[in-house]
Amino acid sequence: MTAAIEVLHLTKRYGDNVVLKDIDFHVDEREVVCVIGPSGSGKSTLLRCVNRLEDPTSGQILIKGIDICDDDTDLNDVRRRIGMVFQQFNLFPHLSALANVMVAQRKVLNRSSGEAELLARAQLDKVGLGEKADSYPSQLSGGQQQRVAIARALAMDPEIMLFDEATSALDPELVGDVLAVMRDLAAGGMTMMVVTHEMHFARQVADRVVFMADGVVVESGPPEQVLGAPSQPRTQQFLSQVENR
Repeated sequence: MTAAIEVLHLTKRYGDNVVLKDIDFHVDEREVVCVIGPSGSGKSTLLRCVNRLEDPTSGQILIKGIDICDDDTDLNDVRRRIGMVFQQFNLFPHLSALANVMVAQRKVLNRSSGEAELLARAQLDKVGLGEKADSYPSQLSGGQQQRVAIARALAMDPEIMLFDEATSALDPELVGDVLAVMRDLAAGGMTMMVVTHEMHFARQVADRVVFMADGVVVESGPPEQVLGAPSQPRTQQFLSQVENR
């Protein structure tokens, strides 16, 4: 079976700084992979390379068998299959929640206003914000804004969802609602790559946990193994520091 995401010998450097060092990585169809590790380990750079927001220095990235590093690949066509949620919500402040979820549908997918609104309302309902459709970002909490951002991504009918520290900019009491939406997506069979520092979420939801440090994959396996009985000293050190905070 073709992997949803396959990364082969990926290297990314900025001048003399090598951020990713010959990474091999994959996410299978309907799999949830959580990528954990210390700041500066290369987690977010890896995720951004998967959507070609960063250009790899060398290596291959295949999305459902299509090499997105190939100059002949229609990158925009492949990106339409991928939803991405960032640390910052990136909502348009002058648009309501409903309009924020509609705008890309109209401009990218050329959906009619009626169809886009119907789908936007359905996705806002899905993330528990149906009653906030007419609210503007400034009227929403950070957690609500992030759920609008997730609804916006889902309205594009992605086959893969990428999450880059989606809860790190939120106050602790707002994290739970966003993670609940992500849990529901995972339970529904969405293919997900999640860069996160939420160890409890990774333990509960991930099919596989990948620990990165210093630009390499140190350890990969089921959460009960990587988080419960890590084999590598670097993983053990990281987890002991996280759990002692």
